[in-house]
Amino acid sequence: MCSLSNDLVTPESFGETFLNGKPETIYAQCVKEFKEMISLQQFTELVRDFNAGVEHYAINSTSMIGFQTQYVWLDSRQEKAVCVVFDSVHQIHRLLIKPYLTFPKSDQRYTQNLYTMPIQEEWFVFWGGKDEFLNYHYLYESQRYAYDLIMMKNYQSYKDNPMRNENYYAFNQEVVAPANGQIVKVINHLKDNVPGEMDETQPAGNYVVIKHLNNEYSLLAHFKQNSIQPKEGELVQQGQFIGLCGNSGNSSEPHIHFQVMDSPDLNTCKSICIRFADGTEPVQGDTVSLMTPDNDSGRSQSKGLDKFDKAEIAFSFTDVLLIIPRLFAQLFK
Repeated sequence: MCSLSNDLVTPESFGETFLNGKPETIYAQCVKEFKEMISLQQFTELVRDFNAGVEHYAINSTSMIGFQTQYVWLDSRQEKAVCVVFDSVHQIHRLLIKPYLTFPKSDQRYTQNLYTMPIQEEWFVFWGGKDEFLNYHYLYESQRYAYDLIMMKNYQSYKDNPMRNENYYAFNQEVVAPANGQIVKVINHLKDNVPGEMDETQPAGNYVVIKHLNNEYSLLAHFKQNSIQPKEGELVQQGQFIGLCGNSGNSSEPHIHFQVMDSPDLNTCKSICIRFADGTEPVQGDTVSLMTPDNDSGRSQSKGLDKFDKAEIAFSFTDVLLIIPRLFAQLFK
C-alpha cells in the first residue's frame, strides 16, 4: 500500500504527471503484479514513446466501480487515451494506454423501436458505453453497443464461496423480453460454467434472439441451462418472462448480455445503439432497472475490479497496450 507524500500522484494530477512528470512516481503506485510484468525502464520508455507529439491530456470520462474509480484521459487531438484506475489510497490497479478509436457514424445510429432493460430488479452496468474503456464490446462491430449486467449487494456480486453459481446474486434471476417480438432462435441445453471458467466454443452460451418491428433483433445471452421458456416461433410481449440468468458460454460469472442488432446472425450482424423507453442512455457504473437507470446510486454501488480477474492478460509494446493484471473479465466476445 502506498503512503502519502509530496510525490503522490492523484487522479487530478495524473495527466500532467504522465506527460511531464516522473514515470517512476506513477510506477511506484502501481500494484505489485504490474511491477512483476514490466520493469521501470520498460515502463519509462513506453511512456516516453506514447507521449510523443502530445501537448496535454484532459479527463474524458470518470466511472465508479466499487471502491475504485476509473479515469480516461485523452490528448488534445483525441487520438491517444490513458485509462487509469485508482483505489481510495491512490494505488493504481489498472493502466491502459493505446490509440483512442471511435466510430462516430455508427454511434449516431439508434434503434427505431423503444426498448427496456430485460430485467425486473436493479442491476449494475458492468460494460456499456461508446468507447472501449466503458464497454469492452465497442471494438467489435457485431457487439459494439451491447450491455453486460450483473447484480450487486454490499459492493459484491456474490456472497460466501465465489466458486458456486448459486452464490451470485444474478444467478437464477428472471430475464424478460425488452420489447414485443417473435422468438427466432433459442439455444437452451448448454451447461453453466464453474465461475472463473469459460466456454469459448459457445460464446453466447444459452441465448435467445427476438425479432422486433423494423427488422431489429435483440440478443439475450448466458441463460441458465434449460431455463428458457418460449420456443422458436412464439410471440412474446415486453416484460414477459424469458428465462433465468445463468453462467453459460464465454462467461466468467453469472450475468446478462443484452444487445440490439440488424440481423439474427451473431457473426455478421451490426450492433445498434439502443433507444430506451425512458429516454436514458446507461453507461458503465450505472444502476439500471426495468425502466430507469439511477446514475447517482449506480456510480457508487459496485465492487472492485479484482474479483473479475479471470481474463487473459494482454501486453504488447507494438500496440502500445499495457494492462495491469487486475482487470475486467472478457465476458461475451
